[in-house]
Amino acid sequence: MMPLTMVNAGETVTIRKISGRDDVRQRLAELGFVVDAEITVVNVVGGNLILMVKDSRVALDSTMANRIMV
Repeated sequence: MMPLTMVNAGETVTIRKISGRDDVRQRLAELGFVVDAEITVVNVVGGNLILMVKDSRVALDSTMANRIMV
């Protein structure tokens, strides 16, 4: 496993684990970041990621992306 921030643009990966407080995990789940979901890294800009999750584009900062293990 590795943090989502280590994935290159254009790669599709599967979420294996999400760490953090319950409220943080709940917020990520509301955005579609759940275990076994497939996500695609669309672009990386200044350490921030633009991701494709369930037909939606979502931007995450590097702090939040480090909590998602793939």
